[in-house]
Amino acid sequence: MTDFMKKYGYVPDKVAIDHGLENIAKNVENVISPAVLKDCLSMIDLTSLKTEDTPASITKLVEKVNAFHDAFPGYPLPASICVYPNFAGVVKSARKCDDVHVTVVSACFPSSQSFLEVKLKECELAVLDGADEVDIVLSLSSFLSGDYESAGEEIKAVRKTIDDAASSQGRKAVLKVILETGLLISPEAIADASFLAMEAGADFIKTSTGKVAVNATPAAAYVMCQCIASYYAKTGRKVGFKPAGGISSSLDAVCYYSIVSSILGKEWLNKELFRFGVSRLANTVLSDIEQRTVNYF
Repeated sequence: MTDFMKKYGYVPDKVAIDHGLENIAKNVENVISPAVLKDCLSMIDLTSLKTEDTPASITKLVEKVNAFHDAFPGYPLPASICVYPNFAGVVKSARKCDDVHVTVVSACFPSSQSFLEVKLKECELAVLDGADEVDIVLSLSSFLSGDYESAGEEIKAVRKTIDDAASSQGRKAVLKVILETGLLISPEAIADASFLAMEAGADFIKTSTGKVAVNATPAAAYVMCQCIASYYAKTGRKVGFKPAGGISSSLDAVCYYSIVSSILGKEWLNKELFRFGVSRLANTVLSDIEQRTVNYF
């Protein structure tokens, strides 16, 4: 048992996790409905992270979000538009609804392999340029070496940097920390990474970048949500959860929705505490609700 597990009174129990996931899988068909899928749509960070992204292509995506209510009245808007940091200003300038946040992946995403000064400057510039939310990757070079202190200090430094930048403009910034669970292998490592990120100031913990072989999995999500529950019980601070990478079907989305609901409760089922990081899911969800093929985004 690690120090984090002792502190928060949580040790992953593989048998219990498997049993919980089995029950969720058996019930997911009963949970899926147009209302739940609309909830999922409202919690999507609509994402474009392509090498070929341009100001014009990002503007086109934002304009689709701006016109969404005209095309689909009665549907919720996505929670945010997630882009590379150099496009933060493009999204901010083009969006017509401030409720749709500007999210960036930053701090040398997706590898987090660079100088800390470079990571901090990228985060600062993104927030000053309009980012409301910043998604960074846990420093695996430190974490996997057993240097938890350095990994945590880096998150704290990013936290301070984005808070200072946002405060200078009279607003606040949200910090999401990506654990890259597919590279952590064991439930114990996922738990340690979860607690480390939350202690260091993460507003959300996120599964994956979508840029490695194994991305979001129900098993990793289960452990992360149990850690969030244990952290909340100990500290009283609610931390959000964001699965990302490989979530392409409505059943996938409702599986994660059910995990959050069963472990954290209905009070976590909102965009303040639950997000999906996806590029394809929005059209799939729309298609399933509408019972026709929709390729809007």
